[in-house]
Amino acid sequence: MRTTSSREAYRNPWIRVREDVIEHDDGSTGLYGVVERPDFALVIPAADDGFWLVEQFRYPIGRRSWEFPQGTWTHGTDGSAEELARAELAEETGLRAAELRRLGHLDLAPGLSTQEFDVWLATGLTAGPTAREASEADMRSRFVRETELRAMVADGRFTDGPSLAAFSLLLLDRG
Repeated sequence: MRTTSSREAYRNPWIRVREDVIEHDDGSTGLYGVVERPDFALVIPAADDGFWLVEQFRYPIGRRSWEFPQGTWTHGTDGSAEELARAELAEETGLRAAELRRLGHLDLAPGLSTQEFDVWLATGLTAGPTAREASEADMRSRFVRETELRAMVADGRFTDGPSLAAFSLLLLDRG
């Protein structure tokens, strides 16, 4: 497969969408819409046989969503992957981690987006102030025991794809 042309269809400070015309190996052509977004960090804050979750309204799906803390740098800000993980954890929950360990690197939606993310396990947590962005003003944070998280997954209250993938990495890491 090769790209024969590409054009920018849309851009704002958070997202770029391009349209690529491609040619398959058999000579047929196709069209791809590709969403370009910066990579992000997802943090699993673990303590006392459970985890800290955040809940916020997600406009594209029209409802609130329980998730592990996650996000990317604000437009014009930069740093290492670990610095991003620490910043997102503190911003969304107020927690600081004594230890942060990378569990893996995943693709968000490789059929339509370039965005990828690192999954981090945060332990040795201490409380501090949050620093939420205006778009996160309605965010809530709550501690749940692992048994409750598993129940939330089973009954459809915890449906965020990246958070579920991250939880899978944690379970694999445990052996």
